[in-house]
Amino acid sequence: MSEKQKMLAGELYDPRDAQLLSERHRARLLTKAFNDTSDAQGKERKRLLSELFGAMGKGSFIEPPFHCDYGGSITLGEKVFFNFNCVILDVAEVTIGNHTMFGPGVQIYTATHPLDADERRSGLEAAKPITIGDDVWIGGGAILCPGVTIGSRTVIGAGSVVTKDIPEDVFAAGNPCRVIRPLKEETPG
Repeated sequence: MSEKQKMLAGELYDPRDAQLLSERHRARLLTKAFNDTSDAQGKERKRLLSELFGAMGKGSFIEPPFHCDYGGSITLGEKVFFNFNCVILDVAEVTIGNHTMFGPGVQIYTATHPLDADERRSGLEAAKPITIGDDVWIGGGAILCPGVTIGSRTVIGAGSVVTKDIPEDVFAAGNPCRVIRPLKEETPG
């Protein structure tokens, strides 16, 4: 099994593998080119992002600067919006639903490292996928940790650190992020 196959399977893998280094280098070149564009270069921005992601949902928009590890592990739905300074460590799959918005400085981390110091010293790492539903709003400066799922129509407060799954239709905030309240009041039946 290749190091990339191990990475995508969520197993420990060596990030110094030549193929992975090459793919990260490609992503760095594409994101640098994207980040160096001006607002007047909309077509060039779209071309660079399409090359980075392979496909991008119709009407999606990313404000530079933007950074990611690979790009190819990111799936964007339609009309996704990323504000300035967002980072996605897409070592595992990151799936983002339609009409989802990210405030400035949101960080999405699929990468994780062994808790055992001896294992960490080996340089091996792993990853867990992140899934974000439709119509989600992630407030500025929020951090999404490896393996979390955020349900559709949920709002995550600015500065939150999401360490566990958050259900649909709630407002959640804090460090660690927790559900504060439902977004829709139940109607008496």
